[in-house]
Amino acid sequence: MPDKNTNTATSINGNDPKAWLARHGINEVECLVPDMNGVLRGKALPTAKFLKALEDRALYLPSSAFLVSIDGRYSGSIDEGFAYSDPDTRMVPDVSTLCLAPGGGAGRAYVFADAFHMDGRPWMASPRHVLRAVLDLYRRRGWRAVVAPELEFYLTAHNPDPDKPLTAPVGANGRAEGVQHPYDMAALEEFEPVIRRIYDYAAAAKLPLDTLIHESGPGQLEINLLHGDALPLADQVLLFKRFTRQAAQQCGMHATFMAKPIAAQAGSSMHLHMSIVDEAGNALFASADDADTEMFGHFIGGLQKYVPEIMPLFAPNVNSYRRIRPNHSAPANIEWSHDNRSCGLRVPAGGRMARRVENRLPGADSNPYLAIAGSLLAGYLGVEQKLSRSAEASGNAYKIRSTLPKTMEEALDRFEACAPVRELLGEDFFQTYLRVKSVELDLFQSVVTSWERDHLLLKV
Repeated sequence: MPDKNTNTATSINGNDPKAWLARHGINEVECLVPDMNGVLRGKALPTAKFLKALEDRALYLPSSAFLVSIDGRYSGSIDEGFAYSDPDTRMVPDVSTLCLAPGGGAGRAYVFADAFHMDGRPWMASPRHVLRAVLDLYRRRGWRAVVAPELEFYLTAHNPDPDKPLTAPVGANGRAEGVQHPYDMAALEEFEPVIRRIYDYAAAAKLPLDTLIHESGPGQLEINLLHGDALPLADQVLLFKRFTRQAAQQCGMHATFMAKPIAAQAGSSMHLHMSIVDEAGNALFASADDADTEMFGHFIGGLQKYVPEIMPLFAPNVNSYRRIRPNHSAPANIEWSHDNRSCGLRVPAGGRMARRVENRLPGADSNPYLAIAGSLLAGYLGVEQKLSRSAEASGNAYKIRSTLPKTMEEALDRFEACAPVRELLGEDFFQTYLRVKSVELDLFQSVVTSWERDHLLLKV
């Protein structure tokens, strides 16, 4: 899978951001800092203030931004003194990521920013730094990871009352989809206005989209991003989510990337295709005679051993585990096979340069930096520890007993105890992530659901 996708902003903006901003008439720049959940936090700055911040490095964000749970509340810190002092991090814009912000009106741009301590050390609770740390492991071995995300999502009607289930939006024919239409071109055309807007926004932001299809669920679509380097691809996933939500809203709909938004329909995934090349670009997963290399076998072995132990990186929410069930268009195992979608790890058809493994476990709700980092780190450990992959699965792999955690609570317990991954990703990240996710789990478990009211209220 040779690299096609490059960070197009690098050559355009990296050398002279001032000229780029002037050329595009930018009067406001949004500095984006992805948090633990992949929510984009940060600051919006007038262009002059942004350019000044590039010079004096006086752009700050409270460190508590990385401790915000998905409901907006602070999860706090295990260090009470730190929590109450809430020291600043220094935001350093990555000018190579400058791009137009097409969904927010004219004259606006996006740029991703990284968080640092005041003494210049990376703030290692930051998901962008976590992914960089894993990529550095690869660089030290003379490897480069090539990844390609496939992102599923639902278009839905407006849902102002969260107690009511989601419904399909009204399409161009004036009717809402009521049944499945997988790969149906006519069904895809029903959403042409929002799809065209998404493509226009992607083109303006220089985000190279690949294939678009109608997936299994009513109003469910899938977009493929062109394969390339891991960090720019993770950035692109979050940009895609942002302007897809904007495009849908402007067309009178919602776009949701929940893992399981509709109980009776298929869940939404973020499948990750991964291959490794050397510094010269040579494929390392297939030999000259097109056979799988020993390294490829070890990489899959690492995924099989460690993915079940670090599932919160791929299934980060309580809702995520509603998706990972047999026969629900999602893998419920960590088996591997050639071109078998009932397996958690699939080796797609293709020649030597396209030899790759697809991790089908991550949900569309996962933080792309952490899902990619976790996948690559599991494979790396497999190669380092020379782990063997299992025998290839055949037929219906849903019948094979699963070793995956079935609940968020179990997943967090196993994640906390995974020493090899914890050592490589570091305590700053692990403690912060566990804190946020534990608080979210506690908040969810305090909620009485409609199912409980429906079945228990008048019967127990």
